[in-house]
Amino acid sequence: MSDEPAIRTRGLRKTYRSFTLREVVAVEGLDLEVPVGGVHAFLGPNGAGKTTTIRMLLGLERPDSGSIRLLGHDLPDGLEAAVAKVGAIVEQPRFYPAFSGRRNLSLLAQAVGAEKKVDELLAQVGLADRAGDRYRSYSLGMKQRLAVASTLLKDPELVIFDEPTNGLDPAGVHDVRTIMRTLADAGRTVLVSSHMLAEVEQVADTVSIVVGGRLVADGRVADLVGAHARGAVRVSVTDPVRAGEAFERCGWSVRRDGDALVVEGVDDPVEVSRVLAREGVDLRELAAERPDLEQVFLALTGAPRDGQPQGVGA
Repeated sequence: MSDEPAIRTRGLRKTYRSFTLREVVAVEGLDLEVPVGGVHAFLGPNGAGKTTTIRMLLGLERPDSGSIRLLGHDLPDGLEAAVAKVGAIVEQPRFYPAFSGRRNLSLLAQAVGAEKKVDELLAQVGLADRAGDRYRSYSLGMKQRLAVASTLLKDPELVIFDEPTNGLDPAGVHDVRTIMRTLADAGRTVLVSSHMLAEVEQVADTVSIVVGGRLVADGRVADLVGAHARGAVRVSVTDPVRAGEAFERCGWSVRRDGDALVVEGVDDPVEVSRVLAREGVDLRELAAERPDLEQVFLALTGAPRDGQPQGVGA
């Protein structure tokens, strides 16, 4: 079995001309690898080059330089053969508002000779009970599920989602996440660009993070998160001020989080309880802090800790 990734780019570069005719670099020397199978998250702040990269993978944009290999085909020469094995949602899908979900999907199926798969796909994305309803009556989540069904008509090896959960309520986000996981578990490769970091961490196996059009980190999500673990514990005590001063004398970093203290730089949580006992401060709660993908993202992109990361979506 070949170890070749589903997607490989080398030195990928793309520039545009602004309204002032100034050259704007969207992607700069990007080396991206997406392994076969599983869910791969593609993350980065606004202007990082994620959507531009996806458009180049699909042949919608031509790179200035660099190479792309997609599903065993070198682009652009092998674009037709490669894209035949790809399903993608890059922009807001367009369907006929007055037609039912089934009718919309049937029209697309006729174009690729997949009419027999319509009912199967509607059931797969959870639209069987609403297939006869007009598209205009669908919620945002239902519209996104119909879009997913349309990408599966060709039985693709690779499915690409660019911001698939934008505007969805929690139930819709959960539905899309479940669909992505189901596709990956069935042997497909799923590439997802998203700003919903907590949702991505729940579903993604591997991740690439780009900043300024360059790759700054990639690998398995668990490995990447583990590499940024800082040995932190969360404690709730009777005297936070006294406890904080004691922790700082130990050389640990301390910050408030509501009524609790987060102590960073601790090799063994037992040491925290020993310090508190020595100071005569009662311990109410102690728990090891688990780093998450959002913390890794903030550290790598320099986004502020408070509030949402700025522009993680484009």
